[in-house]
Amino acid sequence: MTKRIVIVGNGIAAITAIKAIREIDLDADIYLIGEEKFYPYSRIRLSKGIFDQLSEDNILLQKKEWYEQNGVNVFINTKVVSINTDNLELLLCDGSKVKYDKLLIVTGSSNNIPPIDGINKGNVYSLRGLNDALNIKSSLNEGEQIIVIGGGIQGLEMAWILYQHGKKVVIIELLPRLMPRQLDDRASEILKNIIQDYEIQILTNTGVKKIVGNSKVEGVLIDEKIELKCNMVIYSTGINPNKELVSNTKVETARGIIVDNKMETNIKNIYAAGDIAEFDNAIIGLWNIAIAQGKVAGYNITGKETIYEKITPVTTLNAFGVSLFSMGCIDELRATKVLVDEGINKKSYKKIFVNNNKIIGAIVIGDMKRSPLLKSAIEKEIILDEVNLRNISVEELLDKLKNNK
Repeated sequence: MTKRIVIVGNGIAAITAIKAIREIDLDADIYLIGEEKFYPYSRIRLSKGIFDQLSEDNILLQKKEWYEQNGVNVFINTKVVSINTDNLELLLCDGSKVKYDKLLIVTGSSNNIPPIDGINKGNVYSLRGLNDALNIKSSLNEGEQIIVIGGGIQGLEMAWILYQHGKKVVIIELLPRLMPRQLDDRASEILKNIIQDYEIQILTNTGVKKIVGNSKVEGVLIDEKIELKCNMVIYSTGINPNKELVSNTKVETARGIIVDNKMETNIKNIYAAGDIAEFDNAIIGLWNIAIAQGKVAGYNITGKETIYEKITPVTTLNAFGVSLFSMGCIDELRATKVLVDEGINKKSYKKIFVNNNKIIGAIVIGDMKRSPLLKSAIEKEIILDEVNLRNISVEELLDKLKNNK
């Protein structure tokens, strides 16, 4: 009897899962069900596409004929309403039901909506999906002064693209520093100074009290007396996994859907991957991790036992005339040794975090030539037994890593 595999969600984890399944099983019926009206597309291309081409052909992860060639039944613009885990059955928005033998949930995440009065006014946007990008694109002529709420990676990338296209931009971050998950205080200060050289105003330690205007945004109130004028707001304040689908089932959840190292949930034959999957008490929300988890889930669905090996998160930023790299643990309290090298031009910075003679994290701003050495050392957990860490500089340590390759 032919096995039916149903995949709910249409991001990169779904595509890599399909590829893994077809490597092993050419006969299984694969159903791909997506709530959006588009075939799976690249979300990481959306911000650049706002000022460029946003047609499906330019951002699709695979051409439409690829699905037919791989025997994938695609249902777009179709919402899965509920799962009956006892009957192995999905209820769709049109009232129809779909049976499954194996189920993969890759519903991703949505941008967090900050609790700000006026967040639903016109020309207030968040960029997560293609519809969001199209809406922003259609309103750009009205937005000459744009406020970006959120100083994380997505907010900064958006601010840079807006600046490059002649927009006046203000960045507002609630926490004391930019990219608080990836940078320490000094690195954040260096990045802030670099951005401000472009005459982009940055307000850290600042919350938005209210978005003001009639039907459309006209400004934001940052305290009782200070109002910043603008005609567009774009916010990026974290993500929330889309776990509503399993809310009335026995599938275990915390922040996301809890999975083991095979990407399987506590319910047999139900798997999850990508931004929705919580592994080892963490949801990383990065593209490369969704790819890896989708592949592992796909293999295990076919019966090819594959273990997901935890990936150390890597963040890169190429904007404002500078490159930035952050990887691993950047908490000094968890390091037994910290090495720092700050360049004389005030636009370069290297910081390496060591614990038990292993590099556990690194921050690099400026010269990226040696960042692959750090990435490799962290991933491979290279032991620095032969290195005297007491008086060594960052560059000397990098030289030793290079010579020991």
